[in-house]
Amino acid sequence: MSKSDDTIENRVYLFDSLASSYVSAASELLSSEDEAQRARAMRALADLAYVSCVVADTGHLSPEQVRQRVLGASEPQPPARDEDERGGKGKKRK
Repeated sequence: MSKSDDTIENRVYLFDSLASSYVSAASELLSSEDEAQRARAMRALADLAYVSCVVADTGHLSPEQVRQRVLGASEPQPPARDEDERGGKGKKRK
């Protein structure tokens, strides 16, 4: 099995597990006659699918980095350097 197949399998497994728990807890919302309640419940399922993908695709990251990805926070950028890569030896760029 290729790495992408493993990732897809992990996504499906995570989503299946999370979604089945959510559907059990929110079955009334999902079958509500109120369209707004149904829409919120469907968005929650979509969020669970997103989280499943992020978690399955980021096994190489720390838990805090995965949390930042799930919350939509951008990754911190390294501080800008005035010096070039040789530690300041040579000309500075203008």
